[in-house]
Formats: sequence, structure tokens, C-alpha cells
Amino acid sequence: MTEMLTRTIGHSSIEASAVGLGTWAIGGWMWGGTDESESIAAIQASIDEGISLIDTAPAYGQGRAEEILGTAIRGRRDDVVLATKCGLVWHTQKGNHFFDYDGEPVHRYLGRESIVHEVEESLRRLGTDHIDLYITHWQDPTTPIDETVAALVQLREQGKIRAIGASNVSEENLRSYLATGALDAIQEEYSMIARGIEKDLLPIAQGAGVSTLSYSSLALGLLSGSMGPDRTFSGDDQRKDNPRFSLANREKVARLMQAIEPVAEAHAATKAQIVIAWTLQQPGITYSLCGARNPQQARENAAAGRIRLSGDELELIDDAAALSLTDLDA
Repeated sequence: MTEMLTRTIGHSSIEASAVGLGTWAIGGWMWGGTDESESIAAIQASIDEGISLIDTAPAYGQGRAEEILGTAIRGRRDDVVLATKCGLVWHTQKGNHFFDYDGEPVHRYLGRESIVHEVEESLRRLGTDHIDLYITHWQDPTTPIDETVAALVQLREQGKIRAIGASNVSEENLRSYLATGALDAIQEEYSMIARGIEKDLLPIAQGAGVSTLSYSSLALGLLSGSMGPDRTFSGDDQRKDNPRFSLANREKVARLMQAIEPVAEAHAATKAQIVIAWTLQQPGITYSLCGARNPQQARENAAAGRIRLSGDELELIDDAAALSLTDLDA
């Protein structure tokens, strides 16, 4: 069997599985709630199947995802490359108001004293003494990036974090982070239907030796191969009113999935696994973060890290995506 693909995070010496587990859904917020026991089983199954990179954030359920993850990795910390984030805060109203959570304001803020507070909270919830990759979640226009990075470098010197990342950056943000010489990774949305970073961020990051973690590789499930036209969404599920999940879009994606089917059959794989494998073979994409809410999904995601697509297969998929996904609603 082909081994799990592993790669190194930026300029650090940290090696992690190319397929990572994303835990936004595990936090429950904007995903219609969470099942803690199923979530823990999904995390543990991911590790069992060779996924070492696990990505979380305080904002995922206001600490809920971190707490569940901390419980799941108890006794297995050395098997995990742990990524979490800072910069979406509810303990202070400094910075820029971003959204409300249960009627309370959440701000984007990356001031030094806030980062120092946040890292201690995350370490406590995760039950660990260090975070492998610490990422600024959303950028704060009220704090100079130099100040933010100085705080992160100090945490790295103290051994509380091992590598530094930034998420949801503009090209200007990225260049400012690179100017500090401290950046190891960026984390950005990227999938077959969201390829904008190919034009700006990816070439810059790749040229600087900075890793890129792609999130929403399956486009919130739209590219999973199981999102049929009849699927409905309820409660606070963010997909309920998302134009990307319109009936017309799902019909276009269904045509793409039909075209991918022969490739999936050739690899004895699911269509979602082929989408993940395709993502990992795109220039500049280092890691693909994939959500899993139960062990079955976790095992399916992990197996994608063992698939290597040929040049002809990649071309077939690219052609099918260009044909099927034109004029997709954003």
C-alpha cells in the first residue's frame, strides 16, 4: 500500500500528513450542533489511519472544538501535529467587530496582550504545553503585522508554539508577514470551485518556501460526491442560504462527479478521495484540511493521502471541472 503523503511545514522541521483533519464542524457552530462522542471517535480514527495534522480554532464553538480535541488526543499528543489559531476574540472589544455569537460580539484583534491571553486559553483547552502551528485566524487592520509577529516569535522562543502561520490574508498582508522572516504557512480556502489564490497568494508563498494549508477542499461537502440535488439544510447550518449550494450548482457539480467516476473506479476510491488527491497535487498546495464528523468520514479522508493521480488523470479532471463548473454561483 502507498504510504500517507507527508510534507514539512514551511521553514520549520515539523513534518505532517498532507491530509489534515479540520475541526470546524466538530465545534458545532454553523454546522447544526455536534456529537461529542462521534467527534472524538472521528479524531481518533484519523490518527489511527495516519493523519497527524489536526487543525482547530477557539472560534469553532467558542472553545468547544479545542476541548473535544484535547479530550480525544489525551495520551496521544506525540502522534499529532496540532494547529490552532488566534485573533477572533470575545474577551475584549479591541480591534474590529466581526460578528456576533449568541448575541455577544466577536472581534478581530491581534494585539500582543490578546495573543498572550489566547495562547494560554488554547493550551489549557487542548491539554498540552505547546502548539505546533499557531495561526492568525483573520487579519486585524488595527494592529501592525510587525507587532503581531513579534508576539508570536516570543511565544516560539518560549517553546509555547513551534511554527507561525496566517490565515485569510490579502496579498499585502502576506508580503508584510514575509518581510518579518518568521512565516511558515498560510491557510486559505481552496478547492476546484474556489481557485482564486492560484493567481496571487500561491505563487508568492511557494516562492518564499511558505506552506499552504487549503481549507474547504471539499467546498463544505459540495464536492464530496454525496451532495445530491435533494439534500436539505436546517437550523444554523451555514449551507442553508449559501448560493453555492443552489440546485443549479449542485446539478453542475453532479456532472463533474460523473466525469470523475472512472478515475475513482481506477483507484478503487470514492469521488471525494479523488477530489482531495487532486487538491494535494496542485502546485503550491501543501496540505488539504478535510472535516470529519464520524470515523467513516475520517477513514475516507485519510485514504486520499495514499492516492497518486497520473498526469493524464489530472488533465481529465481539470478539463471536466472547466466544462462543468463554468458560471457557478459564488
